[in-house]
Amino acid sequence: MILELLFSGLVNGAIYALIALGFMIIYSATGVINFAQGEFVMVGAMLTAWLAGRGWPLLLVLPLALAGATLTGILTERFTIRPAREASPLTLIIITIGVSILLKGVAMLLWGKEPLPASPFWAGPPLSFFKAALPRQGLLVLGTSALVFVVVAAFFRYTLWGKAMRACAYNRFGARILGINLSGLTCLAFGISAALSGLAGTVIAPLVFASYDMGTMLGLKGFSAAVFGGLGSAGGALLGGFILGILEALAAGYLSSAYKDAIAFILLLVVLFLRPEGLLSPEKMEKL
Repeated sequence: MILELLFSGLVNGAIYALIALGFMIIYSATGVINFAQGEFVMVGAMLTAWLAGRGWPLLLVLPLALAGATLTGILTERFTIRPAREASPLTLIIITIGVSILLKGVAMLLWGKEPLPASPFWAGPPLSFFKAALPRQGLLVLGTSALVFVVVAAFFRYTLWGKAMRACAYNRFGARILGINLSGLTCLAFGISAALSGLAGTVIAPLVFASYDMGTMLGLKGFSAAVFGGLGSAGGALLGGFILGILEALAAGYLSSAYKDAIAFILLLVVLFLRPEGLLSPEKMEKL
């Protein structure tokens, strides 16, 4: 039983890690905590389930769902964050909460309140490891998460835009003095962040019923994972996501499923009180 709980925790943790990575990218590039991040997950999941339910082939569903989530992130930055770029951080946070509510309402109007199912991308019986079952879609989630973190690490280390975002994370004023286009960088950060969260929504759509309000809880858990690991650290996002997922699974298995969702908030409060900089704070490791 313990191994199956660990498998479940790792799969959920991979999703939380992807969402936490999205929080980290936007925060590092702009200093904004985007509470609409969970809705980017919802857009990816809803588009995947809706298109797949109409018989669209998987090779078209995946890029269209990712494109829809990415476009949602870019439009969010263009029409809400950019006009208020000189506002205080608190104002920007309130704006992102408003965007979250708006996206949720639009999704309800477009797709209704009924959850939408999606068929697994990798059909077949669960895989067995030491008599513990792991759904094939869960293994796909883990593989996708690992690949994304490798690609994102390479992007930040070897590409010009990635290095510009690293510079902005260290010192926004210095980056501006050096001629880095902060407006374009902010738009890129929102686009990448939305794409990652949309990908998370796409791969979990077959595991859960996609619904217009699924992003709220996922966003809060992703934020908790990001804060726990260290907001501003990609390694922290990965570590925080997996720890949160495993703790949730163990709490559901050995205590009660009623306590599962409370774990994220308990963890967040503990970290804020005892170690607000997170496990892997920027002071102890290089950002991004």
